[in-house]
Amino acid sequence: MQTHWTEGEVTVDGIRIHYTRSGDGSQPALVLAHGFSDSGKCWLPFAQVMAADYDVILPDARGHGLSARVQPGENVDAAADLAGLIRELKLKKPFVGGHSMGASVSSAMQARYPGTARALVLEDPAWFTPQEPKEGEPQPPRRGPADWLLELKGKSLEELMALCHTNSPTWQESELRPWAESKQQFDFNFLQAANMPRGDWRETAKILDCPTLLVTASPRKGSIVAPQAAALAKSLNSRIQVVRIPHAGHNIRRENFDAYVKAVKNFLKKH
Repeated sequence: MQTHWTEGEVTVDGIRIHYTRSGDGSQPALVLAHGFSDSGKCWLPFAQVMAADYDVILPDARGHGLSARVQPGENVDAAADLAGLIRELKLKKPFVGGHSMGASVSSAMQARYPGTARALVLEDPAWFTPQEPKEGEPQPPRRGPADWLLELKGKSLEELMALCHTNSPTWQESELRPWAESKQQFDFNFLQAANMPRGDWRETAKILDCPTLLVTASPRKGSIVAPQAAALAKSLNSRIQVVRIPHAGHNIRRENFDAYVKAVKNFLKKH
C-alpha cells in the first residue's frame, strides 16, 4: 500500500520546526532525527519501509531542510527542539531513532528529558574514542565540515546527485535526491551557532532510561563508534544493546540497507 506522506510545522519555544509524516497517530510513532547537513527526507527510503507498521515522523533540525534559519551566534539546542516536537505533536512515548548528529541529539534528549522515548535506535552517533596525541608528534590540520560544504555550494541539484553517486556508488538511487536537496537547504549560520548537545557521551550513555540499540559498523570504512567505545557503552548501561552491521561505514543504513532494516525491526518488535 502506498503511504500518503504529509508535511507540517510545529513551533517550539518560538522556533519553527518542519516535519514530514507518514501516518495519523493510529500506529506507534517512530521519530527519526537526521545527521549533520542532511534533512528529515534523507530518511525516506528507510521510512517508507517502516511506514507499514509505524507512524513515521521525520523532523528537519533547525538550520536544516525547511526548518527555521539560524541567527548568527544563536544558541541551537537540538535536544530541546526534538523533545518539543514530540510534545507539540502529542506523541506518547514514541520510538526515537537518529543518525550521526541526530543519534547524539536523540540520546541527549532522552538523558535530559527521561521518559520521553519508549526506546532509542542510535546509528553511529558522535561517540568518539578519546585519542591521546603522541608526545612531540605534530598533528595534521583537520578538514572541517565547512570546507566540504563550501565545495558543494552553488552546484545544481543534478550536479550534487551525480557527485553523491560517484562518491557513494553503493547507495540506492532513492537516496540521491534527498541528500542533494538537503545540501542546498543547509543554513551555513548553523556552523557558527552555539550548538547543543555538548559534553561527554559517556555521561549521557550512563543515564539512558530506555532500551537502546547502538548500531555500529566498520571504522575502517568511516564508522565513528569504535568497538572499544561500543563495549564501553554496554558496560556503562545494561539497557544498551550493540549490533554491528558488516560492509558499512558511517552511513550504515545507506551502505547496508537490508541488514540495517532487519536489525532495527527486530529491536523495535521487542519493545
